[in-house]
Amino acid sequence: MAETDDIKKIEQLLELMDKNKLTEIEIKKGDEKILLKRELPQPPQVVTAPVMHAPAAAPTAGVPATGAAPEAAEQATSNLIDIKAPMVGTYYATPSPDSDAYVEIGSKVSEQDVVCIIEAMKVMNEIKAETEGTIAEICVESGQAVEYGQVLYRVEPN
Repeated sequence: MAETDDIKKIEQLLELMDKNKLTEIEIKKGDEKILLKRELPQPPQVVTAPVMHAPAAAPTAGVPATGAAPEAAEQATSNLIDIKAPMVGTYYATPSPDSDAYVEIGSKVSEQDVVCIIEAMKVMNEIKAETEGTIAEICVESGQAVEYGQVLYRVEPN
């Protein structure tokens, strides 16, 4: 009988969580404790290929246009790893307005190094490199609004 009551109470707590869109609820009564926790669904990973526009080159007399320059540029960037924004928010390159940037072009980073902050709903979220290498390109400016999946940095792997 007691088990049935306990199950009903847990079901009521789950309904309460659903109704109020809670991800965690903890109930303590004396020495007893119930902790219900659910993971938030992760947004789908959106992978976008960079759009490369080759500049129109003036034809040189006697030399056929081969398009070798765009291919060389594409090969130069194809080995770079993108660090993308994991959320929508405001990008900040520094921990505070009077601090130095977390990283600059040429900075060496490892997987756990913080490279920037993205502010979302008044919460400062530290963004880690999640890769190892050297910062080759910074694609956004501090204070700029960024979208989910937007490239923040390009890293040359070690």
